[in-house]
Amino acid sequence: MARERQVSGWYKWWVVAMLGGAYFFHQADRAIFGVLVPYIQADLSLSELQLGHINTVLFLTIAVVTFVAGFLGDRFDRKRIITGSLIFWSVATMGLGFASSFVAVVMLRSVATGGGESFYGPSAMSLLASHHRETRSLAFSIHQAALYLGLMLSGVLALRVLDVVGTWRRVFVAFGAAGLLLGVAYIFLMRPDTRGDVPSAEGKSEGASLAESFRAFFACPSALLATTGFIAICCVNNTYITWAPKMFHERFGLDGATAGAHAMFYHHLVAFGAILAGGWLTDRFVGRFPRFRLGFQICALALGAPALLLIGRCGTFAAAMAMTAAYGLFRGLFEVNTHASVFDVVPARHRASVVGFMLLLAMGLGALFSGELMGWVFSSFGERAYSVAFALMGGTYALAALLMSVSFFFTFRRDRIS
Repeated sequence: MARERQVSGWYKWWVVAMLGGAYFFHQADRAIFGVLVPYIQADLSLSELQLGHINTVLFLTIAVVTFVAGFLGDRFDRKRIITGSLIFWSVATMGLGFASSFVAVVMLRSVATGGGESFYGPSAMSLLASHHRETRSLAFSIHQAALYLGLMLSGVLALRVLDVVGTWRRVFVAFGAAGLLLGVAYIFLMRPDTRGDVPSAEGKSEGASLAESFRAFFACPSALLATTGFIAICCVNNTYITWAPKMFHERFGLDGATAGAHAMFYHHLVAFGAILAGGWLTDRFVGRFPRFRLGFQICALALGAPALLLIGRCGTFAAAMAMTAAYGLFRGLFEVNTHASVFDVVPARHRASVVGFMLLLAMGLGALFSGELMGWVFSSFGERAYSVAFALMGGTYALAALLMSVSFFFTFRRDRIS
């Protein structure tokens, strides 16, 4: 860890700022597709089933490619992977503006953009951890806040750009071009990846085998138990994004755009504030209480569970809005330490691979939860479907809190890397 102690001052925060900019476009490029779906669907005559296929291929691509990206992120230059990923997905986003068929949208949106974005996360999380030790939670929280900004602002920006350029195609070209310029700039602005957090006897990077990385994660009970919380977050988030706007529309009589705005903006706004405050708070206490990070996440899940349950049972718009804000608060407090809690119990040279394993599990199970299970709920329970769906979401949070508590009380002290 000698190199981690040497990396200090302005540059470690400059890394946070640069990766935050990349993560903003990572989420914005993904989110603007949903905003522009009505225009794309009308222009290309896409069916609802075809739109579903586009999302299915996207999630499967992310799950598979992220696994590969994690393995490569522990063995090759992370700067090149991050900048190459940003440039690649930005070019693919620009290309989407020239798509003329369903197949072209799948290849450019689901495969190329989704695959390119998948290479970013493992290397970015590993690089952040390399530059931040005592300030790790705050660095991760600022980086994660860029995700919320991307989700909150992408819709507004996309519609403003649409008003200026006139067609959905030019919106994708504009967003892609901005990301491309950022990626090229980062080639010159980011320092070479020295791999100082993974020293070998010769002072160079020492890559682990896939089997070693696999054992470091799957043979570590604390890492697996911490990942259950991340899986719960992904399952619930994917479901919420899909069904909450529809619930606000049907239950409270809001038009589609207003329902979506209320379901998404305020939830992410509260989560944005929570994640910044939670990062600062965690770094103040985790040095003296090593299990603080884990306990903080357990409390966030336990408190978020009833908020989710009540969203599906609220009879008034004001009450539902209050519960979505509460859900955003506890979601943000959990996500402060999503990766940091796992990095506490796995060696540094496996970090990128571990992020790949986490995303493989979370995206795969999240797709089943938000797709197959919720599809069955909404086709089987009629008017009670929303209550049942949000009860299952709350139950998923509660189950993850119980599983993570096993680590808190029994395995974390043994598995923790000092």
